Amino acid sequence: MTASGAPVRVRIAPSPTGDPHVGTAYIALMNLVFARQRQGRFVLRIEDTDRSRFVAASEQMIFDALHWLGLDWDEGPDVGGPYGPYRQSERTELYRRKVEELLAAGRAYRCFCTPERLEEMRRAQMAAKLPPRYDRHCRGLSGEEARARVAAGTPFVVRLAVPESGATTFRDELRGDITFDHHQVDDQVLMKSDGYPTYHLANVVDDHEMRITDVIRAEEWISSTPKHVLLYQAFGWELPRFWHMPLLRNQDRSKISKRKNPVSLVYYRQAGFLPEAMVNYLGLLGGGMPAPSAEAKDAERFAFAEMVEKFQFERISLGGPVFDLEKLRWLNGVYLRRLTPEEFFAAVRGGPLADDYLRAICPLAQERIETLGQFFDLTDFFFRDEVLPPAETWVPKKRDAAAARKMVAQLAERLEAGDWTLEALDAALRALAAETDWSAKEVFMLLRAVATGKTASPPLLESLVVMGRARSLARLRGFLAAAK
Repeated sequence: MTASGAPVRVRIAPSPTGDPHVGTAYIALMNLVFARQRQGRFVLRIEDTDRSRFVAASEQMIFDALHWLGLDWDEGPDVGGPYGPYRQSERTELYRRKVEELLAAGRAYRCFCTPERLEEMRRAQMAAKLPPRYDRHCRGLSGEEARARVAAGTPFVVRLAVPESGATTFRDELRGDITFDHHQVDDQVLMKSDGYPTYHLANVVDDHEMRITDVIRAEEWISSTPKHVLLYQAFGWELPRFWHMPLLRNQDRSKISKRKNPVSLVYYRQAGFLPEAMVNYLGLLGGGMPAPSAEAKDAERFAFAEMVEKFQFERISLGGPVFDLEKLRWLNGVYLRRLTPEEFFAAVRGGPLADDYLRAICPLAQERIETLGQFFDLTDFFFRDEVLPPAETWVPKKRDAAAARKMVAQLAERLEAGDWTLEALDAALRALAAETDWSAKEVFMLLRAVATGKTASPPLLESLVVMGRARSLARLRGFLAAAK
């Protein structure tokens, strides 16, 4: 319960724009622990209003990944609840009504600036070494003029009318009071020209309508919080409590990224990590567990129930936990060695030797082997964790290593952006070849070498589809990190 007696309600709100991110699981775990410690409710909301980046299959991938980890929610799109719908795309009429309220109260305004004008404005600000922000060109338009432009069909967005002086202060439960001068806060877009809300508007409206008491999210949202506070105040709503968790970081302290660590939860599942080990490791990263005694054995190993019992949010370190893949591997190994032989057999059969995975691989090998003993000789790359081919395998004739590495980087970027189907992969590879001085044959050969470690393999594109996007791209990025 909160201080006012209201039941605790927390949420995560991932966007279905690709593979579910390990950072989503980290924040989900923190929210779930918080809710279970306080007999509260954990809500899953899908923020799918960015239609330009929307990936239809991503929502189910989010569900599957979080269920795999055991981070189950009390309310959400798939289980319902009293404050639905839980997809933002199904709540657009509500957002439009709320925008009209802000416009009528003078807390927001319509902006008719064209993309060309905005780009010209940004270039001028950059040349003058000024922070890029909207210059409030349309803020002074009269209501009559704005209505006339709307009637004429002129495209517009709706912006928040940030006070031109003063400051906004809010409390972060981990950091104390944080103040932003209003000169630092942009007149943020609330409603886009396509009629969909931005994150800022939908986030605040949904958190209020869904009775969210505590917003536990990544610290990258701190700079957006004054805009959210201003929106709460504009509507006359009570603020939730804000908890901004430190960002997961790479070894060099940079924000965790796919170029330095696999960040897809799909990758970790396909690569054979146990969900209990992953949850345990993410719990360690929170920094809220008691310091182990010197004589404690397995001090870093704990189950979710123990985390609910002992985790203290006041202990969280703000320095930014390092996502150490080697430590995760070690911890996963600890879990594997504690399995009984039958449990280990079941884990292998359910992971790298799962029936569905083998069924997909077998047809690719059947036409290329003469004995069953050759099956693993031909297909071992499907089951291996890392594939690092020797230089003579991956540097094409008449090319050097630097050119090959550059092409692999382009391949990773291009393949990540498209669909993971035979047709889409083939089209992407041939388009990349056409745009460079590489032939399609060279591109295919290089990709085969990097993805499989072989110069000859089962059909390449079919193999990539079976391995999946997450593991295939992890191979390319692992190669780039290792091939110096």
